[in-house]
Amino acid sequence: MTLHTRSYADVRQALLAHEEVALVDVREEAPFAEAHPLFAANIPLSKLELEVLARIPRRDTAITLYDNGEGLAERALARLQSLGYSDVKLLEGGLQSWRDADGELFIDVNVPSKAFGELVEHHRHTPSLAPEEVKQLLDAKADVVVLDARRFDEYQTMSIPNGVSVPGAELVLRARELAPNPQTRIIVNCAGRTRSIIGTQSLVNAGLPNPVSALRNGTIGWLLAGQTLDHGQSRRFAQVSPATLEVARADARRVADKAGVKRGSRADLAAWQADTTRTTYLFDVRTPEEFEAGHVPGARSTPGGQLVQETDHYASVRGARIVLVDDDGVRGNMSASWLAQLGWEVAVLDDLNAEDFSEHGAWNAPTPPQPQVEEVSAETLREWRRHGDVAVLDFTSSANYVKQHIPGAWWTLRADLAQALQAIPVAGRYVLTCGSSKLARLAVAEVEALTGKPVFVLKDGTASWIAAGLELEHGESHLASPRIDRYRRPYEGTDAPREAMQAYLDWEYGLVEQLARDGTHGFYVI
Repeated sequence: MTLHTRSYADVRQALLAHEEVALVDVREEAPFAEAHPLFAANIPLSKLELEVLARIPRRDTAITLYDNGEGLAERALARLQSLGYSDVKLLEGGLQSWRDADGELFIDVNVPSKAFGELVEHHRHTPSLAPEEVKQLLDAKADVVVLDARRFDEYQTMSIPNGVSVPGAELVLRARELAPNPQTRIIVNCAGRTRSIIGTQSLVNAGLPNPVSALRNGTIGWLLAGQTLDHGQSRRFAQVSPATLEVARADARRVADKAGVKRGSRADLAAWQADTTRTTYLFDVRTPEEFEAGHVPGARSTPGGQLVQETDHYASVRGARIVLVDDDGVRGNMSASWLAQLGWEVAVLDDLNAEDFSEHGAWNAPTPPQPQVEEVSAETLREWRRHGDVAVLDFTSSANYVKQHIPGAWWTLRADLAQALQAIPVAGRYVLTCGSSKLARLAVAEVEALTGKPVFVLKDGTASWIAAGLELEHGESHLASPRIDRYRRPYEGTDAPREAMQAYLDWEYGLVEQLARDGTHGFYVI
């Protein structure tokens, strides 16, 4: 081991000691999903500067980087040091060293939360019904409501017939209004297993009088049973009455207290944020619409159900402190109850007033100063393309590129630039773009160094080309890099192979055993 590396044993010991640990996999998401340690956070080198300041906010956090021998980690180390991070090291031997030390490796994404969901079901025997049983209830017009615990956009893509969108953190707040008769059966679903298990157990923990069950295996199970999903639905929860809110608030506080959630005030928050020895995340767990209408300065919008589902994405420093904000005393407490069981130190702010929600608008990720570059307009680029000798490199996500892009533009992974340029015909000048131009700007110096040619950025990105009403191209027409920026989830959409969906479910069933072999999780179940 050198001064610039940490060993598998070092990282494991830090996790067991509940120290702050930022173990970062800098590969793209698809290879990350093939094998990674339990608490690894995926922050790809391609977009490192755009994500890391929010996900690892304290510059002297102990960061350990790794790849699988591609040479990405060394480049990421230099990039983080240039951003002011002072304690960045490489995992000695990379991912292979973790494997050689018999460290447990996991597939898929958001694994801590998914494994925890399986642990909850294992310990609490969370009630569930098979898809066939739920369909029989619906066909018989039984007294039953189906509550979909996913994001609203996921619900719109595909949903159980008659289902209502109630994202996870909203369930305890809204369920009594949606099923006021205590005899009404409530079915909670997601796409697979985790959010339906956590959502169902949330209602059970809160003491809802209704019979509550998870839809076993979610929309995947529904499809595997040969049953038909709805698409494009828009049923959403409504506001709750003061009486319902009062009951839900008391229920949520009781659950939070049982889970060991800490209480906090505005003064506590100021002290925590001033503590330079700890990382403190401030998350607003209400809906994005409520956040935009007014939020506590410095908070990030993380709707509670997704925060519990994707904790590694939002809080990438294991062992950090998490502080939650809401304006009702329900969603913060319920979300915090799960985060506490996931092994986080978590507090809910109790003394907020309406005037504390003084900032407005969407959350914007902190990013380093954008480099000065030479820009061209969409009209200028159109003229250059007409006369030839220009190459357009598009750094957006591959999914966005396939959906629509500038004709002839080459989709390129920033971390793969040197290799990608070998597939792109040499041009007299290069124009870089992405959705907004932020990522494209970061690639200018690299393209200049690799090509020795003038490099420009499309002002306001591909959005400006679209706004100008110019011609667009669709599909995988010019891929200079492999489409590995996003792992294809078997639970998204309806076109995944049946074998992939079943394999995903089989993997989830085995997560409790994997947690036991890993031994670092620190989870508990109330």
